Amino acid sequence: MLHLYAFPATTCPEGAVATIRALPRRPTGDGSAGPAPTYAHAVEAFLVAHDRVGAWSAGTAVKYRQSLAILETGLSEGPAVASVAALDTPDGAAALEAAFTAAFATLAPATRARHLAALRSALGWWRARGWLASDPTAGWARPKIARDHSRALTREQITALWRFDIPLREKTLWRLLYESAARASEILTLDIGDLDRPGKRARVISKGGDTDWVYYQTGTALLLPRLLAGRTRGPVFLTERAPTRAVPTLDMCPETGRGRLSYRRAAELFEHATTPLAAAAGRPTGWTLHQLRHSALTHDAENGTNTPMLLARSRHASMRSLERYARPGPEALARHAAATDPAARRQHGR
Repeated sequence: MLHLYAFPATTCPEGAVATIRALPRRPTGDGSAGPAPTYAHAVEAFLVAHDRVGAWSAGTAVKYRQSLAILETGLSEGPAVASVAALDTPDGAAALEAAFTAAFATLAPATRARHLAALRSALGWWRARGWLASDPTAGWARPKIARDHSRALTREQITALWRFDIPLREKTLWRLLYESAARASEILTLDIGDLDRPGKRARVISKGGDTDWVYYQTGTALLLPRLLAGRTRGPVFLTERAPTRAVPTLDMCPETGRGRLSYRRAAELFEHATTPLAAAAGRPTGWTLHQLRHSALTHDAENGTNTPMLLARSRHASMRSLERYARPGPEALARHAAATDPAARRQHGR
């Protein structure tokens, strides 16, 4: 049987003649499979298999493609050019390790870990297809990532944010991000129809395509009517002006003619506005939008919120992924130390 493979339009230069090639068969019911494809074919098959709604975010797809393409350059002289199954051999595994080291060894640990995760995801998918029998990265040590436990803003810094003289759009966005502990990408894709204003909640599409409710509080509830100004359709957060280029219909407000606020623009505005406050805390640049989510979950942990509630609020799959958020900050630790200081207790006659 001939299996046809169609490359995405972005991979075929305009005017080029597309070549139809026979792809290897997928595993049969008994676990056997046809001959493994080249590394390039295997990469494309892996990416296309996840090119569906809810599989990956657009950003993840782009990053995975970049990681695997860089490795393809390093493997161009090795045996995997002819067959990805060569990665099962000692020479193929050595070539892969050499290519990974040459491409990523000088990068920050977190960046190396991201590239390694992309590679291992592809390797796992290829093993499931029967194209590989083992994991050539099994003996590799995962880059050790130093955690920055000072990323959460203090409660005083959060309070200072609410006092900023800023446009209503930014004020509402920042409040909603903090009160809901949601991801900025989730909140920026909200449409007015996703809001349940009486219930103080919003319907978002989470990582992996799951639909969830996130809940906000009175601060956001008071700001939303002013921001929407009677609008009943379109994105919640809009650009200042109408777009100068074509944008998807779903990202346009039919009532104002303005487009959806992008993550990049929202992040730039937040970083610029918070630079003075961050400088007072010893940071050279302003904060990131993600730190509002980080801060909300940290403050929840400091307030004694239990683990099941933290997991439900953050929508993390496990405590391991949550633990870097739900970690009491230095101010909370200082208050705890002061409150439990035996000398202070004696001084106050306790």
